[in-house]
Amino acid sequence: MNKAERFAVLAALWMSVGAAPAQTAEGTFITRSLTPETALTAARAALEHCRKAGYQVGVAVVDRAGLPQVFLRDRHAGAHTVELAIGKAWTAASFRIPTATLGTETQAGKEMSGIRAAPRVMAVGGGQVIESAGSVVGAIAVSGAPGGAADDACAKAGIQAIAEALEF
Repeated sequence: MNKAERFAVLAALWMSVGAAPAQTAEGTFITRSLTPETALTAARAALEHCRKAGYQVGVAVVDRAGLPQVFLRDRHAGAHTVELAIGKAWTAASFRIPTATLGTETQAGKEMSGIRAAPRVMAVGGGQVIESAGSVVGAIAVSGAPGGAADDACAKAGIQAIAEALEF
């Protein structure tokens, strides 16, 4: 085989190898995820925001599937804050909307009210979705402040603390 023939064979081989990832790409997808360090930064910021407001809370950060990455509980936060914060974060990640919005949309008499009966759903304020480059990468939730609006404010402070690390 001369040099030109070897080049042609190598080029054909390269083209066939190059085409394989394009075919494979149609059957797979890539997801973005929070790093544990970024999740911890968000949780710490949310906890600190609540402390400054005088609230003892639990803070959960979950990945896009709703699995916990970080949980922080302040010294005097109630025992209930563990389950509730994780549940709110799971709900926000699962439904891909803030839990306060889900609470409004699922009130009694509304078309979506049955969602509240699903296991683990926390249709109350305090859970916020974390997005990066248009994709949900996780959620953060707070439990223990006096009401959903206060929980939401702390969760939003957590997201604000990592805003520069996320690609919007």
